[in-house]
Amino acid sequence: MSLFVWLQHVAPQRALTRIAGRFAASSNARVRHQLIRRFIRAYDVDMEEAERGMEDYRSFNDFFTRALKPGARPLADPARFVLSPADGAVSQLGRITGGRILQAKGREFTAAELLGGDADAARRFAGGEFATIYLSPRDYHRVHMPVSGTLRWTRHVPGRLFSVNTATARGVRGLFARNERLVCVFDTDLGSVAVVMVGAMIVASIKTVWGGLARGGDGKPLTRHYPALGPDSVRLEAGAEMGRFLLGSTVVLLFEPGRIRWRDELGELSVLRMGEAIGERLDAAVSPADDPPGRASS
Repeated sequence: MSLFVWLQHVAPQRALTRIAGRFAASSNARVRHQLIRRFIRAYDVDMEEAERGMEDYRSFNDFFTRALKPGARPLADPARFVLSPADGAVSQLGRITGGRILQAKGREFTAAELLGGDADAARRFAGGEFATIYLSPRDYHRVHMPVSGTLRWTRHVPGRLFSVNTATARGVRGLFARNERLVCVFDTDLGSVAVVMVGAMIVASIKTVWGGLARGGDGKPLTRHYPALGPDSVRLEAGAEMGRFLLGSTVVLLFEPGRIRWRDELGELSVLRMGEAIGERLDAAVSPADDPPGRASS
């Protein structure tokens, strides 16, 4: 075990996260301006694509979850392609084999573990496809829909708050099934699709557009169900925002078998931008003469 990973095991993860969260939420002008300026320099954040200027944010959290200028992330055709839900890099992607998901070389976890111990839900994805996308600190931190869908249930799963970078993924067993996370399962025309937002050390919270701050059930997994129809239903189109992280983390996508095929050129560490095509829908007739499944405009 590396020193970096060992320190995460012994560190007071939640205490550090709470302290960082207080600074990140501060509206004190001096605090927020110092944090924002230093962060932009340290991580080379591209402010040209941000909707607001550096001085226009109420807090570091407000800056970190910044919106982009209209048109900054053109969408590939959702009738043909699965869209990247976020800016980031591919950690791993491939087939869910024997109910298991590859985390890093020599390390796996099960779909049931990721979904909060739900073996019945995991069976829907057996033999299907997964993709794990890591959002680095410099990335745009809103998460969008990879396909259009209707929310059917969510499960907030309490857990640890390990870092989710490459070094930790290689060193911590079952990382994404151990960290705190919010499982969101949608009904789509590709069957059930799971979008799992995984928290990490220093991540103050996970928020959704339909429910705000994701809260647990006194240390136990908390499941909420949503109607398919009616005023309380949640319908989101491909490319629409579904949630956001306060500081860096990871998104895991799960698809049922026979529904999609990942782009051949994608692999570990492939850089992604929200809205680009990351996979082909197998129910769509995609001709070789069509636009390539990259950063196509809508």
